[in-house]
Amino acid sequence: MDDETDMNGENPELRDNQLLAEKIEWGAREFTGLSRWIVPVLAVSWSVFQLLTAAVLLLDATLIRSIHLAFAISLVYLTHPIFKKSGKSPLMKHLSNNDRYRIPDYFFAFTAAAAALYLAIDYFGLTSRQGSPAVRDLVIGFALVVLLLEAVRRAIGPVLPLVVCAFIFYGFFGPYLPSFLAFKGVSVSRFIGQITMSTEGIYGVPLDVSATIVFLFVLFGSLLDKAGAGKYFVDLAFSLLGPFKGGPAKAAVLASALTGMVSGSSIANTVTTGRFTIPLMKSVGYPPYKAGAVEVACSTNGQFMPPIMGAAAFIIAGYCNIEYFEVIKAALIPAVISFISLMYIAHLEASKLGIKGVPKENLPAFYPTFFKGIHFLIPLAFLIVELVVLKHSPALAAFRAILSLFILIPVQNIIKAVYYKKSVKNAILKSLYQLWSALESCGKNMMGIGVAVASAGIIVGLVTLGLGEIITQVIEVLSGGNFTLILVITAIACLILGMGLPTTATYIVMASLTAPVIVTLGAKSGLFFPLIAVHLFVFFFGILADDTPPVGLAALAAAAIAKADPVKTGLQGFSYDIRTAVLPFMFLFNTDLLLMGIDNVFHGLWIFFTALAAMMAFAALTQNFFLLRNRWYESILLAIVTFTLLRPDLLSVYFGSTSLSRFLIGLGALVLWGCIFLLQRERVKAISV
Repeated sequence: MDDETDMNGENPELRDNQLLAEKIEWGAREFTGLSRWIVPVLAVSWSVFQLLTAAVLLLDATLIRSIHLAFAISLVYLTHPIFKKSGKSPLMKHLSNNDRYRIPDYFFAFTAAAAALYLAIDYFGLTSRQGSPAVRDLVIGFALVVLLLEAVRRAIGPVLPLVVCAFIFYGFFGPYLPSFLAFKGVSVSRFIGQITMSTEGIYGVPLDVSATIVFLFVLFGSLLDKAGAGKYFVDLAFSLLGPFKGGPAKAAVLASALTGMVSGSSIANTVTTGRFTIPLMKSVGYPPYKAGAVEVACSTNGQFMPPIMGAAAFIIAGYCNIEYFEVIKAALIPAVISFISLMYIAHLEASKLGIKGVPKENLPAFYPTFFKGIHFLIPLAFLIVELVVLKHSPALAAFRAILSLFILIPVQNIIKAVYYKKSVKNAILKSLYQLWSALESCGKNMMGIGVAVASAGIIVGLVTLGLGEIITQVIEVLSGGNFTLILVITAIACLILGMGLPTTATYIVMASLTAPVIVTLGAKSGLFFPLIAVHLFVFFFGILADDTPPVGLAALAAAAIAKADPVKTGLQGFSYDIRTAVLPFMFLFNTDLLLMGIDNVFHGLWIFFTALAAMMAFAALTQNFFLLRNRWYESILLAIVTFTLLRPDLLSVYFGSTSLSRFLIGLGALVLWGCIFLLQRERVKAISV
């Protein structure tokens, strides 16, 4: 074994990162004796089941969803006590017990799993009774709804269960509400039948995507991380960018972009890269809260990056009924320019604070670092070729990429053992431990997503029962028909709701409620938006909620590492992400940014270049710094450059809506940007003299 691993064959620093992420995200319970094996065995069994269904077991999709939910919900009840904080009374201490299982833990875990499996157990009977459920069906369905909402409360907090309960209340008591809010209502029989016995509720599209695609991609990321790719990406980023001005912050951005492609979690991204980047940022002069804020901003933005995109990319494809490749194509330019502009913000902060890079002697050399872990790029390249070139389904691509990692991990360890003249047997044992650990970690990470998407399916089911039309009317009344206000209401709702929810759950809820509203009311206003643009609008704002105080979990994780104020860290991180908040409003109206209808490579490159220039100009505007502090008129000019490059269609109306006119408008904006640069450079020269 090399110096980076302990006696179990695991990197202690990476293990600490995993434990920190688990405690922040779902509060890990620590057991001793036989109890400590219950959750790992269950989590590994779940991972093995999902792998088998991808290529070996041929099961009906509904059965897979049922078993998937059973694993998720039982794991939640076994890993989360009723209360996270113990009170002073003996009862509260008993209910918040965190060191051993109690009888209620086993009871709720078994009962919830049985209720989730009821659809699989009596599949044909339920199918024959569709529309007229038996009393037994109603009792078990009701129990499933209650136990699922309690599992969600334990796993991710009270926000989503309260929202779901509000919709259930609306569904039953709608007829008694004021006229503009009135809804015809649903019966208990119809509600239970729709939500628990069909694929239009708990067992709907979100749970299907979680069971068939998301799980495999999370497992792929977990295997890659256990193999050591996370530390490799961080070392590679530091070796490449560390020596430059504000190098640690720039390296944090690049490392988060690389890990974000596969992690699917802003919190996991924060603790994986932040443990290395935040201390180094502080060491070169970044204030603790700014060091944490940079990590928060780039870690949340990591969920924009294909192929996982916070696990929501697959659900977007399902909702929009388009190929997964079309989703990552649409998200590519916004994701890449968002990261590059964040790196530019790190540069501007370093310029303002007078921060230099890290001396080369204190950093790993680039080429040795690159070639030392180049094998980690093989499964990533394999995955991208499968998805983009061969255009295989995401599930098949992820499955094959996982198989490549099952081969790569033992081969890597055996080669290291032979090279360093160490025990091959220990290398094999280390490989088995890493594989087991990855399977376990994936199961633990997926349980929160599993119950969240299942409970969000309740809202989706109620919307399909007729609530969708009422929501459209209510939002139209609240906005007074002003379409811009509708978008602002949607964005704010995503930020508020997302403060207490995982990104995927936020996206599902808001996409179900507001995406159809934006499309419908936009059409009334004469604006026709592609469905993918609307869904990405909701998705982007759902991600930004992860660093929105006071609840932003990614900000809490970064603040814990930086030893900084969480609220101050979150606010600073959100200020860095303002550029990302502008993008959805731009690409909703300028779909060129999503490469929609763009088949010419040079046209695509021009769109990328102008969009990047716009985001860099906007970064200089919001940071009030370009080459030096902006003067008031320079800020106005930077704003003009930004919006001209992002919305050339606004001016092309006056000059002819042709490709040539848009090109000339963009060229003029770039010239204006260059003039601002020259103005400030002359002032820099004058100051230096």
